Amino acid sequence: MPKAVLTKIKVNLKGGEASPAPPLGPALGQHGVAIMDFVNQYNNATKDKKGEVIPAVITIYEDRSFTFETKLAPVTDMIKKVLKIDKGSGETPRKKAGKLSKQQIEQIATDKMADLNTDNLESAVKIVQGSARSMGVDYEE
Repeated sequence: MPKAVLTKIKVNLKGGEASPAPPLGPALGQHGVAIMDFVNQYNNATKDKKGEVIPAVITIYEDRSFTFETKLAPVTDMIKKVLKIDKGSGETPRKKAGKLSKQQIEQIATDKMADLNTDNLESAVKIVQGSARSMGVDYEE
């Protein structure tokens, strides 16, 4: 018989650098999960992506055990990495933070496809373009 699920928690943590400090500690602590067990397992699973934001979906069971699944970095982080910028413009649409080529957008969309709610490349490209637009990043059509 499968274990009964108590809850699911989504967190964005830096790969290989998770700590029991907020927001992670309180989120897990309120469900009685051994926080350091999660921190150690997450850091081991993401040590090759140190410093990148790696989202995780933590499934907590009624017996206080847990499993987790890591996702790919958020689209905005992928855009920042490609353009080698620290953040978006902050003054969209007046200031621009950079420009993505059509190939760069398609590459980000292809890489992120597994986490998106579409299997269609055109739709994935539109999702990436929307994120770019909200960051103040121009892109080629």
